[in-house]
Amino acid sequence: MDMEVQHGKDRLVASTSRAEDPVAAVAELVEGLEGCELAGGLLFCSHRYPRDDLARELGRALPGVPLVGCTSAGELTDRGYDTDSLLLIGFPASSFSMAALRFDDLDHFDPRAAQGAIRQLVSGARLDHGAAGDLHQVALFFVDGLSHREELLTMTAQHALGDVQLIGGSSGDDLAFAETAVLHEGEFHSDAAVIALLTSRRPMHVFSASHYQPGPAKMVITEADPETRTVYEINAAPAAEEYRRLAGSPAETLDVHFFAAHPPMVRTGGQYHVRSIQSANPDGSLTFYCAIDTGVVLTIGEPVDRIAWLRELFGKVGARVGEIDHIIGFDCVLNRLDAEDRQISREISGLYSEFNVLGFSTYGEQFLAAHMNQTFSGLAIGR
Repeated sequence: MDMEVQHGKDRLVASTSRAEDPVAAVAELVEGLEGCELAGGLLFCSHRYPRDDLARELGRALPGVPLVGCTSAGELTDRGYDTDSLLLIGFPASSFSMAALRFDDLDHFDPRAAQGAIRQLVSGARLDHGAAGDLHQVALFFVDGLSHREELLTMTAQHALGDVQLIGGSSGDDLAFAETAVLHEGEFHSDAAVIALLTSRRPMHVFSASHYQPGPAKMVITEADPETRTVYEINAAPAAEEYRRLAGSPAETLDVHFFAAHPPMVRTGGQYHVRSIQSANPDGSLTFYCAIDTGVVLTIGEPVDRIAWLRELFGKVGARVGEIDHIIGFDCVLNRLDAEDRQISREISGLYSEFNVLGFSTYGEQFLAAHMNQTFSGLAIGR
């Protein structure tokens, strides 16, 4: 048995299992909850678990508990960076409520209908809580990481949410890029997205930040297919070779480790944001994790001191919510790979454990109305 528990009066409860068998894994999760009555919970799981078996066992062991979540490209547990594990984060019914809805068939997503459904979700939650003045609400968002629909979904959802802020992540499958899924109503769903409205009188704060700064190398996308997020030419040259040349590493293999170390960045709204590369293709093109188009000007990012950066970030977050109960983290999988390559993953895991960060490694992060890449984003909940 391998299980960790963190809880106290009215605090979030967190339970982790690394058992291979879904029945044994869920039994450990439930034992870790120690009978706490939950308003709902988040479930993040390694793609190695058989999903139908896992969903069925969760429904049997936790009847009536609303669970949302997704498959992951790694988990953030009590150990910090983790793999091949199952994580449940529970919201105590004494201080939280949670309601969720799902959108299927994302290729035929209807923004107008979705906004109506989201507005009903928000108004229903506020009616349930009456006219309490110190009520806080946040929307947690999980989307199929292979859908290529995150931009439209995120903009649509945040517009409908109004002053309720959105935070979330794209589901993963440990860089297999074969089958990702979100969890809702007792089943895992591909080509789907879930939005969960979390309501509490506890202080809550969403954030998103990247530990990269723009470097001197510039590149202009001169041929691209926005629908597939594929770039064919950069500076009128084959995309992959021009990107490798500008990164200053012409002999290195273009793989996920290279992409993590040399992230393209774009300037929007006065700030630089990463536009991560997913793969280099046999025809010399590059496929991105997020929206990309002809005419976009990119620069190659350079890392800052990530340990110092994280400590500063956690300090700012703590100043917003007071004493931190937990941080639900959405951490790009490329951040994890880069940490391993720079041999700082143990230090980062220690920081995540110190500040009670729980969550998963993503194929992209959603913050307010934007789909982001290579950020550490999250929801901080105060005590």
